[in-house]
Amino acid sequence: MNKVPEVNFIYRIDGKYVSKNTDDIFANKKIVIFALPGAFTPTCSDYHLPSYEERYDEIIKYGVDGIFCLSMNDPFVQNVWKKNFNIKKVNFIPDGNGDFTKGMNMLTDRSEAGMGMRSFRYSMYVVNKEIVKIFKDENGKFDVSDAGTMINFLKSLNA
Repeated sequence: MNKVPEVNFIYRIDGKYVSKNTDDIFANKKIVIFALPGAFTPTCSDYHLPSYEERYDEIIKYGVDGIFCLSMNDPFVQNVWKKNFNIKKVNFIPDGNGDFTKGMNMLTDRSEAGMGMRSFRYSMYVVNKEIVKIFKDENGKFDVSDAGTMINFLKSLNA
C-alpha cells in the first residue's frame, strides 16, 4: 500500500454531523497521523496522545501541516476525550466504523481485553496521501509509534 485509503469520516461539530473525506485531511499536505486502540485507555491517554501534544511544535517545524490522532471511536467519545485531556493542538479523526483502519489493514482483535476489533498502534508520515513511512508497534506494545521516533525520522529527512 502506497496511499491512504479513500474513506469518509463522520465528525460531530457544533451539534451537527459533518463528513470529511481522505482528501480533506491528506490531499496536498504533509501529515503525521498516529493511530491507537482507543480513547481513555491507559497507554493511549497517559503516553501516546500526550507525547504528540507536548511535542507538536517540534514536529510542525519540519514542515508538517498537521498532526492527527485516529482511533476506532465515535466522534462523541473523541470530543469528550479531547476536552478531558485538554488537547489543544493535535486534531482527531474518528474512525468509529473502522473504515480507515480496515483499509490500512491495521485491524487487531482486542476481544481478550473486552475491546473487540480495534486499530493496531502505529504512526505514519503521509505526503499528499502517499504513505512515506509507517512505524507499527507490536500488539500491546508502545515503542516505535511515539512522537520521539517520528521526530527522529523527520530529522533524518532534513539531514
